Amino acid sequence: MRAVPQASDPLLRRMTLDEWARLPDDEPGEFVDGWLVEEEVPDFVHEAIVAWLLEKLGKWSRERGGIAGASDAKFAVASNRGRKPDATVFLPGRMPPARGLVRVAPEIAIEIVSDRPRDRRRDRLEKSAEYGAFGIPSYWIVEPEPLRLEIHRRNSSGSYELARTVDAGVIRDVPGCPDLVLDLDELRASLARLAHDDSEPDKR
Repeated sequence: MRAVPQASDPLLRRMTLDEWARLPDDEPGEFVDGWLVEEEVPDFVHEAIVAWLLEKLGKWSRERGGIAGASDAKFAVASNRGRKPDATVFLPGRMPPARGLVRVAPEIAIEIVSDRPRDRRRDRLEKSAEYGAFGIPSYWIVEPEPLRLEIHRRNSSGSYELARTVDAGVIRDVPGCPDLVLDLDELRASLARLAHDDSEPDKR
């Protein structure tokens, strides 16, 4: 699938994959077909979901000799595509390098979907195709409002099939993650506190 850069993209400029990999860590953007393009700008709800998932997946992966990481790590998902998943999980046998561009497919890639149609298309269509071709076994998509977790599993043809959708309760049979337990109600309660606090007057 070829993504057409938008002329309104403030980051749009030509470069190579290696040039993108060498950009400073604090410079935003992903690499698409020879262009540096705008990436999603996360809000606090987005970051809270990532932090919660990393807490659960970090412990689960460490117990198996693996590791979990957050966004800003750069992945060469194809010769002409460079992405920054919101979170990834690696297990022994598929571990990433300590530094530099990651060319190893993680066990799990996660994206938190934002409301912008452009971002939704990127996560649900473009990245789904790219991550499948890259060889990532599990692709998780999280919808923040209303909260929903979708777990997609890669099939023999390299595309993803929806294996599980959950919007509440405790999940004890996470596809591809034996013994992992996720309590979506716990996450929902955390996000509800954010919304509640946002409506409270400043009492300082």
